[in-house]
Amino acid sequence: MTTELTLLGWTLVLALVHIFAFATVRTKEYGSKWNAGARDEAKPPLSPLAGRLERAQANLFETLPLFAAAVLIAHAAGREGGQTVLGAQLYFWGRVVYLPLYALGVPYIRSLVWVGSLIGLGMILVAILRPA
Repeated sequence: MTTELTLLGWTLVLALVHIFAFATVRTKEYGSKWNAGARDEAKPPLSPLAGRLERAQANLFETLPLFAAAVLIAHAAGREGGQTVLGAQLYFWGRVVYLPLYALGVPYIRSLVWVGSLIGLGMILVAILRPA
């Protein structure tokens, strides 16, 4: 398996980490009875930590389909290697670093890390869209 596909697989694992991190904190706040129920009743706002984890998860899920599609297109088109490897690494490691930065409420650096991950995604897109 290529480096890009391996990083895509690990990004899916990271997506599960996001899901479980938010779900764990939310369940701790609202209780397991709420978690197991229909969740029909209104609840108080989430704590700042839970809110940040929810937003970090949503942020990942905004770009994950694009990253997955780009990696799969690069693979299918035989455009993998070099630039796509570096792009996938930038995207993945940027997303790994982004979660704790967001959870801790670190401004500016978090945004720079996010931009870095998008640069990685852009590198893959440039590689697959340039003429052969």
